[in-house]
Order: sequence, then structure tokens, then C-alpha cells
Amino acid sequence: MTIQEMLKENNMSVYKLSKASTVPYATCNDIVSGKAQLEKCSAETVYKIAQTLNVSMESILAPCFVKRSSFENFKSTICHRVKELGDIDFIIDTLESQDIRMYFERKWYPESLYLLAMLDYISRENDVPLCDEYDDLRRCKLEKTIYPSSVLAMSAASKKDDELRHAEVMAIPEFKRFNIIESEVRNVI
Repeated sequence: MTIQEMLKENNMSVYKLSKASTVPYATCNDIVSGKAQLEKCSAETVYKIAQTLNVSMESILAPCFVKRSSFENFKSTICHRVKELGDIDFIIDTLESQDIRMYFERKWYPESLYLLAMLDYISRENDVPLCDEYDDLRRCKLEKTIYPSSVLAMSAASKKDDELRHAEVMAIPEFKRFNIIESEVRNVI
């Protein structure tokens, strides 16, 4: 959970955080706005903010150390997870993990929507009803279409959009709904 979410959860403004924690307003404002990096603040500052928000220092710092891999690596990891777990266990694991919502809250929209698309696709393939917990996210769509890197490379090499159009036609509907072009999720090595 980000510090902004913690403030919202505690119904607290930056001003109230500053007053209650005795951390200067400018420092709190810079941290909340992202101008200052929380992980670079003094332990005392982090401690005071954590105490005021009634959370551990670790939980307040955890989002600072989560590294985002490339989208291609993420897709590969998800495809391998489906292969390793099997369809039904993948569905169960994904629903229990709450990763879809967590990625979305981090504003990692491609990852969130890709994982939701995979969940919906695997559910359809196995005649499993969709979980309505993510109906709000099913109405979302990425602004810009994401193509597999191999399709982009072939399109660039040919200097034509034929490969892109062909990929769109072949795309799995659950992915295409989110502007993610994906046609092969099962054939992973």
C-alpha cells in the first residue's frame, strides 16, 4: 500500500500527517507528492510517519523497493505460471493472490489487465464462470495498443503494418478487450 493510500485509509491530509508526526509539512508534502523518495529519508522521519499512520516502517517502505520488470518478462512469467500450475490451480492462485487489484492500485495497468485477461481466457477455456470481483476493471482499456515485441520487430523490418493488422485479427478476445494483442499464451518453452 502506498503512502497516499495509507493517508486515504486513515482519512488524513498531508497537513494532519505533518502535525501528528511532527515531520515538517514541506517534507511530508514532498514525500506524498513523490518529489522526495521515502527510502532516502532519515529513519527518524520514516519512523514518525509510520507511527502516525499506525503501520510498520517495513510496510511503509515496501512499495519503494518493488521493482517492475519489462512487460515482455511479465507476460512470459504469467504464461509459465499457467503451464506450471495448470489451468484450475492458476485460476485459484490468481484469485487468492489479489495480484490483479494490487497491480492496478500501483498503476501498473498493462500487468493488471494482462493478468485479468489471462484469468478470463483460462476461465472461458475451462467453462469456469468469471469472478465478478473484477467487473470494474473489465471496463478499462489501455490507451495505446500493446503488441508482442516479435510482431513489432517484424512490422518494423517490413516497414508495413500488415503484421500488426494480422496480429489484431488473431488476438485472443479477452486480451484484445484491453488493447493487448496476444495470440499465443500456451506455447511457452
